[in-house]
Amino acid sequence: MIVAVLAFLGGALTILSPCILPVLPFVFARTEQPFTRSTLPLLIGMAATFAAISTLAAVGGAWAVHLNDYGRVVAMALLAVSALALLSRRFAAWATRPFVALGARLASGTAGGASGVAPSLLLGVATGFLWAPCAGPILGLILTGAALRGPSVATSVLLLAYALGAASSLGIAAAASTRVIAAMKRSFGAGEWLRRVLGVGVLVAVAAIALGWDTGTLTRLSVANTTRIEQALIERVAPREAGGDALAVGSAGTLPVEGTLPALNGAVAWLNSPPLTAQGLRGKVVLIDFWTYSCINCLRALPYVKSWYERYRAQGLVVIGVHAPEFAFEKDVGNVTRAVHDLGITYPVALDNDYAIWKAFGNHYWPAHYFIDAQGNIRGHHFGEGDYAGSEQLIRRLLTEAGATHLTAAAPLIQGAGVQAASSASGVNSPETYLGYARAANFASAGGLVRDAPRPYAAPGVLQLNQWALSGVWRVDGEKAVATTAGALIVFRFHARDLHLVLGTGDARHPVRFRVSIDGHEPGADRGTDVQPDGSGSVSEQRLYQLLRQSDPVADHTFAIEFLDPGVQAYSFTFG
Repeated sequence: MIVAVLAFLGGALTILSPCILPVLPFVFARTEQPFTRSTLPLLIGMAATFAAISTLAAVGGAWAVHLNDYGRVVAMALLAVSALALLSRRFAAWATRPFVALGARLASGTAGGASGVAPSLLLGVATGFLWAPCAGPILGLILTGAALRGPSVATSVLLLAYALGAASSLGIAAAASTRVIAAMKRSFGAGEWLRRVLGVGVLVAVAAIALGWDTGTLTRLSVANTTRIEQALIERVAPREAGGDALAVGSAGTLPVEGTLPALNGAVAWLNSPPLTAQGLRGKVVLIDFWTYSCINCLRALPYVKSWYERYRAQGLVVIGVHAPEFAFEKDVGNVTRAVHDLGITYPVALDNDYAIWKAFGNHYWPAHYFIDAQGNIRGHHFGEGDYAGSEQLIRRLLTEAGATHLTAAAPLIQGAGVQAASSASGVNSPETYLGYARAANFASAGGLVRDAPRPYAAPGVLQLNQWALSGVWRVDGEKAVATTAGALIVFRFHARDLHLVLGTGDARHPVRFRVSIDGHEPGADRGTDVQPDGSGSVSEQRLYQLLRQSDPVADHTFAIEFLDPGVQAYSFTFG
């Protein structure tokens, strides 16, 4: 229920976003007609179509994306006819001849004739195919959940709530504009003039969508930054959903019982151990660590989890790493086995490729730690990085309750190395940024991202903070961008100490060489662990690569990585 409310509010906020601009002419073109028979059906059709298409795109794969692309072409043609009908009553009359059932109703409904629910609903369906809202934190939360959990009624409901929020704010704007337009008509006799202005507006909107401005230029030229507002809503309405510490202690110093350890069924494989069960773990204190090996936050928490295991396993602590993949390559057993070895993980790891354990816990985040007592009760949890001392104190308390005595002293300050080092305390002002079109944001190359097809891109000369761009020929799918020729480039304007990029290659036998620069220069001492001082390096496996680690103070910089060979797969940027 809380997430549905957030979804509705996130949709309502789109009225402040430039990505709504192409839709406004279609809505305002109906304001001359009665609201309940004209604007309201249009908004309902728009919301329902957006929810349906977004659900398919989130869980249906490339075929659903192509279906939407074809629908967009038909919708643009339909709305262009509507615009011409607004511009010319002669054209509207002519259009009724060949389209007896569809065209006549559409033309009469849009050209100032008899109002009708059906034409408005049809235009709403067309608008739903065309609307491409900017992906803020709330829509990103919905789409991430959809990609992880697969098709479900909950996914459709949340997307519909988001669309209804947008429709509500548009409805309010349309209702307000109706009075203004009516006053203008009374004062100036401007009815025919207004009709033609709206027709021009619809044609301009269709052209903008056809040129990709709705997903490219308008996303960048934001007149209002809704990201902070959305994040504030998440933290205010659903603080636990935003992550953080939940090691609550009751008024009498007692720890709450948050549930029981669910069955650990559904893992496709176990590493470092035979399969474990909830019943078999009775009498042990258990730490469940949800992680995935390309997640920078998981990697930075890993030194602490390994330390707790080494310090307390002899006194009854069992640590289980539940590897829940974010990207498709993290489902490969060989990839995870290699990562577990390279990271020095010796405790049991369950490969939760189908999210069976993830769903049993109702989990939503990487990393997520759940603390279970010797009776199988969940006594606390912690989402994200931080408060490691508090987590260790809870482990010690549960071990003491289970009868352990003479506990090993608490761990001293742990300093992670390489990608496992703690994030910079001086400020990270760049968010995790995905390169696949399913969750991409702030893309700056002209024309926007082309889905599932190779296309030459060009990077602009200047990037604003947190914008990124491609150069060269790339094929972008839902979760990654793939360079199809040598010399392809990615640039990013960022503000952080560390810059990481999840990369891979389709053939491990042929590494992809790259060259990194910062503000046009070799990184030198600011290189990451996967880069030489001259900026050179290579991609030989699918994982997170640390490309920059700068000295303080942190400032805005432009990062660039050029791939000297084709075939690289680029998934997401993270910062620290």
